[in-house]
Amino acid sequence: MALLWLVLVGGIVVVIHGVWFGRPALRKLKYSRQFSKLRCYAGDELEMVETISNEKRVSVPWLRLESMMPVSFVFRSGSGMDISQGEIYQNHKSIFTLKPFTRITRKHPFTCTQRGIYPLNTATMTGGDLFGVWRSTKPIPLQMSMVVYPSLVNAEDLPAIYQVWQGEVEVSRWIVEDPFLILGVRPYGAGDPMNRIHWKASARTGELQVYKQGWTADPQSWIIVNIQESADMWSVVTRPEKIERALRYAATAAVDAIGRGLPAGFAHNGYHVGGGRDTLRIEPDYGTPHLERLLEAMAETELKCMVPMEQFLNDEVRLNEEAQQIRSYLLITSYVSAAMEHEIARLHEQGHRVTILPVEDVKGNTKAVSA
Repeated sequence: MALLWLVLVGGIVVVIHGVWFGRPALRKLKYSRQFSKLRCYAGDELEMVETISNEKRVSVPWLRLESMMPVSFVFRSGSGMDISQGEIYQNHKSIFTLKPFTRITRKHPFTCTQRGIYPLNTATMTGGDLFGVWRSTKPIPLQMSMVVYPSLVNAEDLPAIYQVWQGEVEVSRWIVEDPFLILGVRPYGAGDPMNRIHWKASARTGELQVYKQGWTADPQSWIIVNIQESADMWSVVTRPEKIERALRYAATAAVDAIGRGLPAGFAHNGYHVGGGRDTLRIEPDYGTPHLERLLEAMAETELKCMVPMEQFLNDEVRLNEEAQQIRSYLLITSYVSAAMEHEIARLHEQGHRVTILPVEDVKGNTKAVSA
């Protein structure tokens, strides 16, 4: 009989404890998550700050906070979380005990190891009483994302041909002809494109005459990345380390060009987030907001080819026939095929400059190529 009363009283105590502590466990709980930066370069060290507060008179015996993070976010050991890693995501789990009107703040240092755009939209809270009679779960919408740019490369670690392109762009900013500034006519010279011939003046003088153009201080610099690792490659990249290196070169060139006050554009022949069937093409511009746009486009680049690079260059030739703007191309590629050389020669005929920045193979060998 005594045992029966003991069980009965114990059961009542458990139920009362569950109703008093477990049932309202998630009421008046507030959670916030902040990062030291939401835009960074791969390899940067950041800090995630979690704040959770209990704004009621009743304690929370236990509270489990779970969230999914990209596996490329490498947290330091001893960060106060239990981490279960998968191939793409890792599950972070923290356990709290909250007294009435208590706020807890935890800081978790980590390193972003890989470029990309990572949505960090939800966390999940689960709480209850000590005996597990009551347990409830609530998702917490956060609506944030982390943009991780490709890491930068030291200028001295780039192939030597990059210094040549850098110097040519710096000098040409003062000597490039402006097709929209016409100062008169002059005799035809070797290398003048056919679209500059002034036919009326030629008929009047009996000799070929071309438009005499003024000069512009701002040539267009285009940074082009070839997503293909070889001429035979199609669809998904099989050696991603080479294309990742190409994107790091592109990020370095963009930061360098815009930092020196030059307009820079970016394009590639692969897929990108939200791009549909159109290749990425961002027109040259100036300033920090434009640089962030270029770096974000590099961060979201998918390692999957959309069109062959020779077709991409052919499209550039066609677009340039209408644009009439001298451009300086930095083509970052793992190879140069005969078809690509043909299209590059056509760009030269139009008066544009094309510098080929080679991407090293896996062993780190470099072969400088110029066109």
